[in-house]
Amino acid sequence: MPTLDWIGKNKVINHHQEVPYRILERQYSFDENGQHTEDNGSPNMIIHGDNLEALKSLLPRYEGRIKCIYIDPPYNTGNEGWVYNDNVNDPKIRKWLGEVVGKEGEDLSRHDKWLCMMYPRLMLLYKLLAEDGVIFISIDDMELSNLRLVLNEIMGAGNFVADISWQRTYSTRNDSKGIVSEVEHILVYSKKPDWMPNKLERTAEMDAKYKNPDNDVAPWTSDNPCAPGAATHQGMVYAIQHPFTGELLYPSNGACWRYQQDTMLEIMSGWAEYELRDLEDTEQRAKICGIPAEEVRIGVQGIVLSKTLEESKENASRVFTRGQWPRFYFTKGGKGGIRRKTYLEKVGGRVPTNLWMYEEVGHTDEAKKELLAIFGGNATFDTPKPTRLIEHVLKIAGDKDTLILDSFAGSGTTAHAVLKMNQADQGSRRFILIEMGDYAEATTAERMKRVIQGYGKGKKQIPGTGGNFSFYELGAPLLTPEGYLNEDVGVERIREYMWYMETRSDLPKAGNGNPHYLGTSNSTSYYFYYQPGESTALDYDFLETIPERTESIVIYADRCHLSEKELTRFGITFKKIPRDITKL
Repeated sequence: MPTLDWIGKNKVINHHQEVPYRILERQYSFDENGQHTEDNGSPNMIIHGDNLEALKSLLPRYEGRIKCIYIDPPYNTGNEGWVYNDNVNDPKIRKWLGEVVGKEGEDLSRHDKWLCMMYPRLMLLYKLLAEDGVIFISIDDMELSNLRLVLNEIMGAGNFVADISWQRTYSTRNDSKGIVSEVEHILVYSKKPDWMPNKLERTAEMDAKYKNPDNDVAPWTSDNPCAPGAATHQGMVYAIQHPFTGELLYPSNGACWRYQQDTMLEIMSGWAEYELRDLEDTEQRAKICGIPAEEVRIGVQGIVLSKTLEESKENASRVFTRGQWPRFYFTKGGKGGIRRKTYLEKVGGRVPTNLWMYEEVGHTDEAKKELLAIFGGNATFDTPKPTRLIEHVLKIAGDKDTLILDSFAGSGTTAHAVLKMNQADQGSRRFILIEMGDYAEATTAERMKRVIQGYGKGKKQIPGTGGNFSFYELGAPLLTPEGYLNEDVGVERIREYMWYMETRSDLPKAGNGNPHYLGTSNSTSYYFYYQPGESTALDYDFLETIPERTESIVIYADRCHLSEKELTRFGITFKKIPRDITKL
C-alpha cells in the first residue's frame, strides 16, 4: 500500500504516546437554571485547551466508546493562521510547530508542518473511536490527498467509506479566476470494514414516482423483472409465455428472472393457468447466459400456458380489468413486455450518496447568518459550518443516543446540531467539544448557552432547545516530567487513572473496607497503596487489612517487604509506584 512520507514524520508517529495525561477540571455547568458551580452531571462537555492533550485526557473514560467523530481542522490554505505547539522533542519540529503556519505565499514546509500537527491527533481519535464508529473530516483540495494517505495508514485503506463532495456555496463568484471551487470534501472512514450508514428519509419527489393504477393494496412503481447473473443462475433462465400474445419471453442477455422458478410460476398463475414444459430451447438459453450450448444447464423447463391462447387471453383480460394485477405484470394494456412491481412500503429509506447539495445540508452563507442571528449581528467567527451539515452527519452515522466528538469545535456547530435534533425527536444524543482558541468561552460555550435558552427578538425569536453542558479546562498532568505522581492532582483522580489502566473501565464506587481498594475485575482485586508525602510498603501488616481474598491480587506500593515466594503463595502481583504505572 502506498504510504506518505514527509519531513519530521519519524518524530511524530508515536508522539501521541508521549503526550502527558492531564486531568479535566470542570469550571461550571449550564442548564435550565443558567450557569452555576454545582455539577449537574451533564454528559455534554466543552473543553478549552490544546486538543492533543484534551484528547489524551478523554481516553480513560471514552477510549473505544465514541460512535461518531466529526472534525473540521485547519485547511492549510495559506490564508489562515493556526498555532499548535506540540512540544515534540526535536529542535526542527519544535521550531516548525511552535510558529504560526499558513501565512500568505507558499511555504515549502507548510505541508510537513500540517501533517506533523494532524498525525498524533488522528492517532488519538482512532483510539477513541468505537468498533462500530465512523469519522467525518472536512477538508478542501489543499490537503485532501495528503489526508487520504495518512488516514489509509492510520485507519486502514479498507476502512475508507467515502469522499463526500459538499456544495458549500449557492452562487458562483463571477470574479473568480480559473476553475471555481464550489465544493469542499468530507472524508469518511470507519473503524472496521463493512460499516453501513443509516438510510435517510425519502423525499416527496421520490415518493411521487409510486402510483396505484390497478387499485392495488399500496402504491408501486415499475421495475426491472430481471437481475444480473445469468451464467451463475442458469436455473432462473427460461421462457415465460405471454398470456395476451402467446409470445415466449426470455430475460435479457446476461440476466435471469428475479425470483426462483416456483415463485415465478405462482405469480404468473395469477393471470392464467400455467405449467412447466420442456421447450428444447438450449441454444436460446445458452445465448442469454453467454456460454456454449453444450455447457448450459439441462432440464430447465419453460413456464407456458396450460390452456389455449384464446382462453388464457380471456382470463388475463378479466384480471387486467378487475385490477390488483400480480407482482409481474404486462405493459401497454396487456400487450407490452413484462415488468415487476416494487411497492413503496418495501423500498425503505433513501441511500446516502457522496454528493451533498446545499438545499439539503446548508451552505457557508447560511452558517454565517445563523451565527450572526445567535450573537445579535456581532459574531466574529469567519468559517462556521451550517448546523444542517452536522445534522446530516448524525442522521447517517448515529441514533437518538449517539455520542459525537468534535475536537476542532470552532463556533460550536456540532453541539448546536445535537441540541436541535434532541429537541425535535426527544433524543438523548451527547456531545464533546474541544477548542483551544481563546474564544472557547466567549463563542463556543456562549453559543450553547443562547441556543439552550433561546435567542433573537420579536418575530425573529428562536425558542430555546433546552439541554445542558459543563465547561472544562485542562488541569495539571498526572505525572511529573520525571515520571512521579503529581500530588496536586488529588488521590481520587489518580485512583481513577490506575483503575482504568488496569481494567479499561470506570472506577466503581463500592468499597470493601480497605481505603486503598480500587475494585475487583475478572476475579482479580486491585489495591493502590498510596499516601501523599509518605512511603508505603507491601508487608504482612498491609495484608491483614485486606478483608477478603480473590484468585489473584494486584497491589501498588512504594516498596515490597515480601519475597517472591511469599507473593506467589498469596497470589499477589506487586507493582512499584511509580515505576510500574503504565502511561497512556
